[in-house]
Amino acid sequence: MTSPAVSRTGPGRTGPGQTVVIPTIGRESLRDALEALLAGLAGTPGEGAPATSGIREIIVVDDRPAPGAPLPLPAETPAAGPPVRVLRSGGRGPAAARNAGWRAAATDWVAFLDDDVVPAPDWPERLAADLADLPPGVGGSQGRIIVPPPDGRAPTDWERGTAALARAEWITADMAYRRAVLAEAGGFDERFRRAYREDADLALRVMDAGHALMVGGRRVTHPVRPAGFWASVRAQAGNADDVLMWRLHGRSWRERAGEGRGMLRRHLAATAAGLAAAGAPAALPGRRGAAAALAAAGVWGALTAAFAWERIRPGPRTPGEITTMLVTSAVIPPAAMWHRLRGLAAHRGTRPWGVPRVVLFDRDDTLIRDVPYNGDPGLVEPMPGARRALDRLRRHGVRIGVVSNQSGVAKGRITAGDVGRVNARVEELLGRVDVWEFCPHDGGDGCDCRKPGPGLIERAARRLGALPSDCAVIGDVGGDVEAAAAAGARGILVPTGRTRPAEIARAPETAPTLRAAVDLLLGGRRRR
Repeated sequence: MTSPAVSRTGPGRTGPGQTVVIPTIGRESLRDALEALLAGLAGTPGEGAPATSGIREIIVVDDRPAPGAPLPLPAETPAAGPPVRVLRSGGRGPAAARNAGWRAAATDWVAFLDDDVVPAPDWPERLAADLADLPPGVGGSQGRIIVPPPDGRAPTDWERGTAALARAEWITADMAYRRAVLAEAGGFDERFRRAYREDADLALRVMDAGHALMVGGRRVTHPVRPAGFWASVRAQAGNADDVLMWRLHGRSWRERAGEGRGMLRRHLAATAAGLAAAGAPAALPGRRGAAAALAAAGVWGALTAAFAWERIRPGPRTPGEITTMLVTSAVIPPAAMWHRLRGLAAHRGTRPWGVPRVVLFDRDDTLIRDVPYNGDPGLVEPMPGARRALDRLRRHGVRIGVVSNQSGVAKGRITAGDVGRVNARVEELLGRVDVWEFCPHDGGDGCDCRKPGPGLIERAARRLGALPSDCAVIGDVGGDVEAAAAAGARGILVPTGRTRPAEIARAPETAPTLRAAVDLLLGGRRRR
């Protein structure tokens, strides 16, 4: 098992097989999950030969803000099994942790498991079977979740909530995606900071992009973990995430995600009645205030009692459970409304997720005006809007690179030093560029780096620890977008007066200006 490290580099190209990614905050259940997975990979005594699977690596992503105690990992891992690697994601939430995991993966498929599930002994084999021969139009496969019921009694409110996971759609307790599909979608939306709704959001975006999702035959067990008295109240923070889902996917998001209608209207009514009961005496004088308060209190009491009974009736009805339900049923409605308001404020003007990790620009006639074979920094003139476009990407955490053909070096018109000095002037005018790559060869030299070949894009992506599929390429000629396609990146053509009509017609995406191209990338949508 490798020692924990921060992931700073990514693979070059993906290969066959699967990578298993498990985000964790250090719960003891992680050990059970890993031991079950490794036992299934190695085969257990008496069950014959080791399991047949395509799992190439297991990545555990430690999402504790400041890891202290060692993670509860198995003491030993089978020598013949896949390596177990530990990365750190800095406590940014499960969405960011999963993104760190899949971006470090080097396989065509990435299978996500939660750290509190127990894979069945045949899980690795069934995963391979679920994914084998899936048509290209299928982007993901969900496993089956089993939640054991309590022995000899009715389930508590918390246990019923956990049991609902067995019916949930596309949850990442056991969900596999093609890595290319994850890259196309931009991965998980890291604005979902809790383990809630981030999986449904990704599934909806993947399906919106035209990929089907299937249910497989593999199984994991999701035990019911202990919960404190106020667990159901703390869970109301999810109402803020529901606002984000509404902003991103519209009013029909619940139906599309397989969710029920929710209880927001009832919680609003109960909260309003409670506030009216408390505020009526001050707002209305004398008996009118008292009567209004009494009426509002009656409404609040009736709504709260009905809510509590709905939670108590199917449960074990023990004194402890009844007490918990009575108290929390009074607190949940105002807590839900508070988080709803918090979400409305936080997610006002929210834009879609899906921004690429890296944007690679052509240099001449894209970022700066083209001066043929220019070796003079004094002649560098930025294209209109170039600085503002780059600054917008930087504010969104997008890394920036330049990939440029410079055949003047091969022709003897300029030197590599001249290219470097011009590039330095570009940075003075347009700000820092994270990676520069240029091809010094001429068209007939037979190199693998000259656009429309993929070499420059692959090299730039590799230097930034990304895959080409994590990148977008913006350029002014057909060779730029053809190079993007050859590398597996997204290409956007920004035509100039020198761009041929045939190049514009063939381009998968076009934008009239650099600003418009960046709008496409930051908006997470595609446009001709």
